Amino acid sequence: MPASSTDTRAQSGTASAAPLLQVRDLSVTFQRQGERPFTAVDGVSFEVRPGQTVGLVGESGCGKSVTSLAIMGLLPPRGNKVTGSVEFGGTNLLTLGKKQMQDHRGRDLAMIFQDPLSSLNPVIPIGIQVTEVLERHRGMSRRAARPIAREMLDRVGIPDPDRRLTDYPHQLSGGMRQRALIAIALACEPRLLIADEPTTALDVTIQAQILTLLRDLVEQTGTALIMITHDLGVVAGLCDEINVLYGGRIVERGERHELFAQPRHPYTAGLLASIPRLDAPRGARLTPIPGSVADNLPWTHACAFAPRCSRPIEVCRTQTPDLVERGTRALRCHNPVPPAPQQAPGDADGASHTREGDQ
Repeated sequence: MPASSTDTRAQSGTASAAPLLQVRDLSVTFQRQGERPFTAVDGVSFEVRPGQTVGLVGESGCGKSVTSLAIMGLLPPRGNKVTGSVEFGGTNLLTLGKKQMQDHRGRDLAMIFQDPLSSLNPVIPIGIQVTEVLERHRGMSRRAARPIAREMLDRVGIPDPDRRLTDYPHQLSGGMRQRALIAIALACEPRLLIADEPTTALDVTIQAQILTLLRDLVEQTGTALIMITHDLGVVAGLCDEINVLYGGRIVERGERHELFAQPRHPYTAGLLASIPRLDAPRGARLTPIPGSVADNLPWTHACAFAPRCSRPIEVCRTQTPDLVERGTRALRCHNPVPPAPQQAPGDADGASHTREGDQ
């Protein structure tokens, strides 16, 4: 599925800016009494710059949501071990205490959760749920915060915002509940927004509206966005950079257009092959990735994806592949998908050329 050709956002500004968020070697291990430790996130590293949208993509269980919860300091206080660093504006969030982290959440970084019905308080009107963020982080009275709450509901496209301020979550449609969550997250104009599967429970039309809303808000406010999803099609017209996760590790990273045009990891190629295409021949079938996440091999002595891979070789089951970075691309694979041939402009004989910098 090709990335949108109509997107004209300049990348030079965000590329030259200093990173707002730097995640370095982040690992999260869960330990239950009497059970073996389970590493959900294993050495993940990436950066997000002001005004940039970065995608974390992968199947359920790949570690993307746990990564976001670790960044936000929302993991349960017991039964887990978090290592590495999460530098936000020069501060390592992993070293902050509970009170310090609460001061950052909602003000400097905010999160949009997957299920708005369970994320919103069912017995508190929407307006109060927006104003309480302003009361907590800006020290405003509820009376002073109410016009701002109305403005936020209007800004995210909720019709008749004066009426909706007094509505309860059950009185809103699924799309409006998701918009209300976005309004709450943006109320204090955070520098970083994390959206965890924000369109999963919505129909296709509403999904497109929410994604357009997020893209427009990022462009208008300069807020950095981390988009978490299992669907590469969702990030096709939204993300500047995409990180593909499998088994708790990043297996491929690339600028959006490059990644869609030249997927190098078999897992990335498999995700793309499983997306329905409008230009597919009539009667064409989707190509699913065989097996399940439960088939993983341990990263300690193999490639975790080897049992499900379409092109495994012997070394895949005996050696752990390193994440090799070249320019804007990064790849963790012993036997990557060969780059597709590129026809040079004006090359009438159809001779193919490989793009410079491809691995």
